[in-house]
Amino acid sequence: MPETAGAKAVYPVSDEELARFSWLGRDSSLVTVMFHARVAEQLGLSTTDHKCLDLAARGGQPMTAGRIAELSGLSTGAVTGVIDRLERAGYVRRVRDPHDRRKVLVEVTLSDPQRFALLFKGVSEMMARVLSHYTPEQRELLFEYGSEVLAQMRKEIAKFAVTD
Repeated sequence: MPETAGAKAVYPVSDEELARFSWLGRDSSLVTVMFHARVAEQLGLSTTDHKCLDLAARGGQPMTAGRIAELSGLSTGAVTGVIDRLERAGYVRRVRDPHDRRKVLVEVTLSDPQRFALLFKGVSEMMARVLSHYTPEQRELLFEYGSEVLAQMRKEIAKFAVTD
């Protein structure tokens, strides 16, 4: 009978299973980093600048440099440099917060959203192909697993807190 921790059952994990999933995670991380390095290269950005641009774009609205620092795990000083480079490249601009004129927000200014869509088209199509081999229930389990791994990884990242 599995032990329970809260509402979730807890089952033992063998050393072999842990090793398999660790390698899978490491390979997934490596391939993801390499893919985004190539995307950044296509955009004329560093990988860090590209991922900060992604964070700002996914927010759906202008955000503060402090929020980008919080989401990225970078120091606010490092984020200032990122924003400077993204602004020079024409991907973002600094704007005043309409509710508090003392605050400066970072607004994404993608002049050619289609260019970004094309860079990710192949990955999107590949994900649809791979997911099509799983039932909706299996997909939900995969999504739950991935979401939990990400949440726990964020906690691990927080242990390396960056301070200015």
